[in-house]
Amino acid sequence: MLQMPSKQPISAGIVIVAAGRGERAGSSKEGPKQYRMIGGKPVIVHTLENFMTWEAATEIVVVIHPDDEALFARAFRHIISATPIETVHGGATRQQSVLAGLRYLKDKQISHVLIHDAVRPFFDHALLDRIAESLDAGAQAVLPAIPVTDTLKRADNAGTVLATVSREHLYAAQTPQSFAFETILEAHEKAAASGRSDFTDDASIAEWLGIPVTIVEGTADNVKLTVKDDIAMADDKLSASLLPDVRTGNGYDVHQLVAGDGVTLCGVFIPHDQKLKGHSDADVALHALTDALLATCGAGDIGDHFPPSDPQWRGAASRIFIEHAARIVREHGGTIMNADVSLIAEAPKVGPHRDAMRTKLSDYLGIDIERCSVKATTNETIGFVGRREGIAAIATATVVYRGRK
Repeated sequence: MLQMPSKQPISAGIVIVAAGRGERAGSSKEGPKQYRMIGGKPVIVHTLENFMTWEAATEIVVVIHPDDEALFARAFRHIISATPIETVHGGATRQQSVLAGLRYLKDKQISHVLIHDAVRPFFDHALLDRIAESLDAGAQAVLPAIPVTDTLKRADNAGTVLATVSREHLYAAQTPQSFAFETILEAHEKAAASGRSDFTDDASIAEWLGIPVTIVEGTADNVKLTVKDDIAMADDKLSASLLPDVRTGNGYDVHQLVAGDGVTLCGVFIPHDQKLKGHSDADVALHALTDALLATCGAGDIGDHFPPSDPQWRGAASRIFIEHAARIVREHGGTIMNADVSLIAEAPKVGPHRDAMRTKLSDYLGIDIERCSVKATTNETIGFVGRREGIAAIATATVVYRGRK
């Protein structure tokens, strides 16, 4: 806990308000905006991590929508916390959700509470410390805010400017808004009992009851992510500070040569007096590259996804396998940067077909042809390759994933 000179340290409960639907941010398969990914993690995780690492925080309760249990559980997998984190269900309004969080903390032996919007992930410990110092000095309610710097206009319903409003003594309110715990719990209970549900923040409830609200310096970075563009800019901001997550996967495969009329390599059929033996079309190059791609995100190997014991893959075109692996990579947030295949065979000659093979790889992987490489060498008549008993392939895939700190 945060030690203050000559006084007992404050014991701070944290209420994270995360029950909103965030309609202005648009729909997304990731869910409401508090669960959207920025910098490789959900917005709410960045917010929680800031509080979890603040030494005055003793209890954290996240107020979520009843429909978001699975979303929060998925987000929580990113979190390792020594501070207890619990969830309660919110109500139809922010005011109701905050009251639900405060009621949960009622028996938690805390002196103060900080109430924060889940979609404000860019506050820092310096702000929290300024709030704690003000609370410790005796403030019953503390509001982080920054002076308004934009010129303000008042307009009528038609959008016609009526007047310029003075910016003097005007502030933009932020969160966490912070209070002596019993004071704000009583204020919220009285507001609920009165039938009032139009308060836009917690400080306004304190003001309604005549509780003095003290302003401390906020921070310009402590913005609320409201619309889709806010989330995109937040992702850009965080991603720029992350280490690049570049991964390389390797794959190796070999197939036996038997009598036949040709081989398929990198999706290109080459007439030949032998063919490759295998359950599918035995495209040894694509099989090796499939394994290389899967390796970059720990997704097993080709046999895990397409067991040779499964009759549905008998004679299947190996482009099915490579496209499946590329899709898995993208679902994990990866961007395929390069694919390199080395074929080891005495025959047939690969050189005349190299560009056609690179074109196929470009098509299968959805990347530029300049990022696709196909090479070939013989085994100098040594070993099973040298005796023309089989063809081997070695593949390397380079994939960039969303960075990690």
